[in-house]
Amino acid sequence: MITLNRACTRARGCQQLLIACRRLSQSALDRLAQPVQSYISTSRDPYLNLSIEHYLLQKSAPESTILLLYVNRPSIIIGRNQNPWLEVNLALLNPIQQSQPETEPPGLGNVDLVRRRSGGGTVFHDEGNVNWTVICPPKAFTRDKHAEMVVRALRSCGVERSRVNERHDIVLDQGERIADVDPDDTHLTPYTRRAGIWEIKPPKVSGSAYKLTRQRALHHGTCLLSSPNLNIIPDYLHSPAKPHITARGVESVSSPVGNILLSNEHFIDAVRSRFDKMYHSSKGIEHVEVGEGWLDLEPVQQGYAELKSREWTFLQTPQFTISTSADPSATMEVELTVRNGAISGGHLRHRGSAELVDLDERSVGQRVHDITSWPETLSQMFAGVDGTERHRLGAWFERMLPVQGTRSRMVE
Repeated sequence: MITLNRACTRARGCQQLLIACRRLSQSALDRLAQPVQSYISTSRDPYLNLSIEHYLLQKSAPESTILLLYVNRPSIIIGRNQNPWLEVNLALLNPIQQSQPETEPPGLGNVDLVRRRSGGGTVFHDEGNVNWTVICPPKAFTRDKHAEMVVRALRSCGVERSRVNERHDIVLDQGERIADVDPDDTHLTPYTRRAGIWEIKPPKVSGSAYKLTRQRALHHGTCLLSSPNLNIIPDYLHSPAKPHITARGVESVSSPVGNILLSNEHFIDAVRSRFDKMYHSSKGIEHVEVGEGWLDLEPVQQGYAELKSREWTFLQTPQFTISTSADPSATMEVELTVRNGAISGGHLRHRGSAELVDLDERSVGQRVHDITSWPETLSQMFAGVDGTERHRLGAWFERMLPVQGTRSRMVE
């Protein structure tokens, strides 16, 4: 009887959960048909927030316009066509597992690495910046339109130095006031200096990335407000392998960055207000909270699982070649070509020798992120490498292409 009661209670709980999921799904679909929508996420999970964003892109009505705001825990977000080994110091993402020394100042512990679905460069997220996304019909899209919206929001908060630059990023002009300009011009400020004149380079406070489909256009950026990590972000975004890699794909453009020194709440309120005005909502738009509950939606759950998979993170990498030839301390020249995250070819040569030792064909297809020991892997790749050289080369490759452990935060 006790077992039967427990089974009945469990069944009722499952039924109630199913009903709740159906209600969430139906309410989400009803809302996605509205012409103007606004959402804010209560989650700090970058995989979930980007999956909700993708769901809104895919499922919203073609003529609708959507604002999504969210804040992520410390994480590095690379572009759809980027190389994580080139863009990121991967050894720092899990320093205890990698036995890495602490940075100065101390690092952040585990940091998520996420490959988003849009293009553009690599960015660092933490609780000191707010990510903004606007999804709209392609016919209403320009690369500046919603960056200008954010600039107007910043200026309403007293940040008069903010403007949109020629790369569609938001920057803060520096130096002394030099001229009066049209206050409605979002591309000039009273502090903007003309090309050719001595210039203090304005720090970037919000970058831009895009995803365009046949029916929808997505523009998103991350706005630096009060990040406590500006001084250590360069440590995370500087790969030791960069001088040794020749790569296809999109490489990030380094820019000086800075904090705006606004609270998240102040910025969020200002962006919502500008969005309301831009889309002529006299009554105001309902700002809906989203979060962990949206994992009950199957498309969000599927997108979440894909973003967390190591296959998505690493196997989407465009072709690249890594070589020891630029390292003067290397006694052997080793060159490996990696295609879609797996080794596709390579050779080895002793310094001063013209004789090449080709990669063992059995190593073709070895996925770089699955390698657990570079010395052992190199002994399988190339015959005739003695133990001393194998360990020296293995140590070099483990610095350049660090061994990747399993994800520190798994789906519960």
